[in-house]
Amino acid sequence: MIDEGVVKYSCECIPGDKVAVEWIESLMEWRDRIHELGLIGVYENGIGFGNISIRIANSLQFIISGSQTGHLAQLNPDHYTVVTDFNIEHNHLTCCGPIQASSESLTHAAIYSYEPHINAIIHVHHPQLWRKLLNQVPTTSKDVQYGTPQMAKEMLRLFDQENLAEKKILVMAGHEEGFLTFGKDLNEAGEILMKYYHS
Repeated sequence: MIDEGVVKYSCECIPGDKVAVEWIESLMEWRDRIHELGLIGVYENGIGFGNISIRIANSLQFIISGSQTGHLAQLNPDHYTVVTDFNIEHNHLTCCGPIQASSESLTHAAIYSYEPHINAIIHVHHPQLWRKLLNQVPTTSKDVQYGTPQMAKEMLRLFDQENLAEKKILVMAGHEEGFLTFGKDLNEAGEILMKYYHS
């Protein structure tokens, strides 16, 4: 059962100014390009899927697309927020901006926490590609659901026990159709995604 779009963590959302356009021009371009391919979007039942984020330089804070924005073909700065603090163990995060952070934010937080050289993460859905990649690239346990502390910990396990740092792609076995790519910047994360998408 696909349960994407349901925010499972506790989130303190502090109303704040929208992110400056010059900070997120590339983020908006990549997100809208990926949406056009159907890798970010919305299911017939209205539940959205997919998100994208970039790290704020030299910090654990990051900018991420907002919750329930998958139905929009194009996003503007009102649709992004800054995750300013998080606690994976307590499944809690704080964001500041005009919109609540995406439901996959703690997974992004875990990856940024583990590896300081990762500066961009793209989480998408694609049923055929998900099945093709399942257990062929680093894959989380099928018993672990998205949006949980266990999923965040699974990311760390894949870094420690599999070649996730080298592959820069992982499949979520317990999160139907979901997988993500990452890189030192958005172009690397996006190019890895496009390589698998066009393979």
